[in-house]
Amino acid sequence: MENKAHAIAAGIFVVVVTVLLVALAAWLTRDTGERDPYEISTRETVTGLQPQAAVRYRGVDVGKVESIGFDPQVQGNVLMHLEIDREAPITAETFAMLSFQGVTGLAFIQLDDSGKAAPRLVPQAGHPPRIPLKPGLLSKLSSKGEIIVDRVEQLTLRMNQLLGDENQKKFSSALGNLDSAAADASRLAQRLDATVAKRVDPALDEASQTLKSVRKSADAVEKTASDFSVTARRLNEKDGPMDRLAQGTEALSHAADSFNAATLPRINRVTEDTSRAVRQLGRTVNTIGDNPQALIFGSGAVAPGPGEPGFAPPGERK
Repeated sequence: MENKAHAIAAGIFVVVVTVLLVALAAWLTRDTGERDPYEISTRETVTGLQPQAAVRYRGVDVGKVESIGFDPQVQGNVLMHLEIDREAPITAETFAMLSFQGVTGLAFIQLDDSGKAAPRLVPQAGHPPRIPLKPGLLSKLSSKGEIIVDRVEQLTLRMNQLLGDENQKKFSSALGNLDSAAADASRLAQRLDATVAKRVDPALDEASQTLKSVRKSADAVEKTASDFSVTARRLNEKDGPMDRLAQGTEALSHAADSFNAATLPRINRVTEDTSRAVRQLGRTVNTIGDNPQALIFGSGAVAPGPGEPGFAPPGERK
């Protein structure tokens, strides 16, 4: 009897602990925030998506998948009922994609938007707003899988043709030709090196000598320029040749001004007097040549001229 009592007590204890653990788990996993219903209707496959799967907005948990079924309004579409936190920024630009968690194959709903400003989607009683589902990476790969497989098959066929026996022979022949060409090129390069060495060395010596001559000429020119600079500086110094020449030029200019102002008028007057005396001397000589007696008797009375009393024309004189 005592063993049975202990077993009953242990069983009651286990049951009570189990109930408490279940209650604690329910309390910890309860939803404390307010959520709004949304729907997603799509023709995409939702493999790996289960009820109670997470709904995330850019990686942040904002809700869960309430149920998955078929859309009674659109034949063939899958209808998913979502419960999303009221604080989540669900707008008219929000869209959903099906994502997967690592390599487990479990799917969840990933929400995102285009970044444009848009009004919020407000749920109405009995008419939850619908969020469009865009195809994910796996959906795109599956839709284009046949095209990719066809292209891979064509590429494989072309590779097989390229690596066929006949082409391999051609490749071997081409490689042999390339080997021969490389050997010929090596020999040609050696010959060119020898020829260049024979012809370039004398040219380099001549060029070196020419450079030396050019440097000597440049040094001579530089020295001449330096001497010229020194000479020009000496010529332009104060009380130097250029300064003295300027002073002499200025004195000569003053002398020429004095000559023009004082001496030249006097010379002009002396010249006029001399010219007048020469003219008078000429008239006197002419008079003596016409009447030599004038030196003894004088020139006599001067004959009256025209208009004077006693004037007679030359034809009437006796």
